[in-house]
Amino acid sequence: MTERSLRGKVAVVGIGETDYYKHGKSPYPEFKMALMAILAAAEDAGINPKEIDSFASFADERSDPSRLAAALGTPELRFSNLQWGGGGGGGAGAIGNGAAAIIAGLADVVVVYRSLAQGQFRRFGQAANGSTISGDMALSAPYGVISPAQRFAMKVMRYMHNHGVGRDALKAIAQASYHHAQSNPRAVMRGVELTDERYETSRWIAEPFKLYDCCMENDGAAALILMSEERARDMKQKPVYLLSQAQGSEHRTAARSHNMPNYASANFGPVAKHLWNMAKLGPQDMDVVQSYENFTGGVLMALAEHGFFKPEEANDFLTLDNLIVGKGKMPLNTSGGNLAHCYMHGLELQIEAVRQLRGTADSQVEGAKTAAVIAGPMVSPVTSLVFGSEETL
Repeated sequence: MTERSLRGKVAVVGIGETDYYKHGKSPYPEFKMALMAILAAAEDAGINPKEIDSFASFADERSDPSRLAAALGTPELRFSNLQWGGGGGGGAGAIGNGAAAIIAGLADVVVVYRSLAQGQFRRFGQAANGSTISGDMALSAPYGVISPAQRFAMKVMRYMHNHGVGRDALKAIAQASYHHAQSNPRAVMRGVELTDERYETSRWIAEPFKLYDCCMENDGAAALILMSEERARDMKQKPVYLLSQAQGSEHRTAARSHNMPNYASANFGPVAKHLWNMAKLGPQDMDVVQSYENFTGGVLMALAEHGFFKPEEANDFLTLDNLIVGKGKMPLNTSGGNLAHCYMHGLELQIEAVRQLRGTADSQVEGAKTAAVIAGPMVSPVTSLVFGSEETL
């Protein structure tokens, strides 16, 4: 049987972003920002935006492909896809879906995008108005467990208790993101130094999370353009190849009322196995890692479940020196991530991985040839991917 794989068959050829704003502060409507990011990605790739024939996104993206195609002057809309999953859990999956469409001959030029204007619409994750509560929330909201921070904190507390992980590990994750953001002119939190004192004296959100353990809320848009490996070689930018992508969840992760069998988990157990098998690489081969931070505890669990360290090694591995460019064995969230760069549902992590492999990142990992991107821990389904330079093919 012929091997079924995405490995090396599709590349990112263009990236684009708008400015990022505090939630509700964008001067532009959401749809316009989506177009701005897509046009910036097309310019980066050196293509006419009319060449884009397909669209892929995730979460609850409102800028629909038919409207985007009309505004861009696309002669023919060939493919459109929305990845299911809460928040940023589908960020890597949207790229995998677009790549699969190219390989299958359903698309030629795919843009993967995300846009958010929370002033124009309601804040992401805010409960909808209504007289009834249904689903899982019916079993938790009446008891005051309402926000994502509350729901995910219980998973992380259990994990930290089971494996003896201290809060200093969470602090190191947050400080690494803020450290890298100081070199990133696009970072919303540039100019904010996350000292030990600032972190420790910040207010509690839901134990073990203090303020700086939690992602920001931002407005803006981001986009990446995918093409086949053959066509990518002739583009303006150095191609960054998709080596693997995996998505899914563990058994019964959607069980109601926090009743999933593997409760203290980021949900990447089977996903990571498929990711490394397709990439033909392992965690030890990654030069840089971009891991989605809804909360620092999700990063802790996701990294362990991808094999970067064993749970009982977390306290020794997750130190600031080990996570920053120029010092650490595993540079993490080198643009500032969701905590300090922006919260574009993690698509900015994909863009930073591309910059690292192009050699154009603001906090550049010297000689980086591989990058892992982990999307949306603790939701279902979750997704991950591995990018590589031409040398890795």
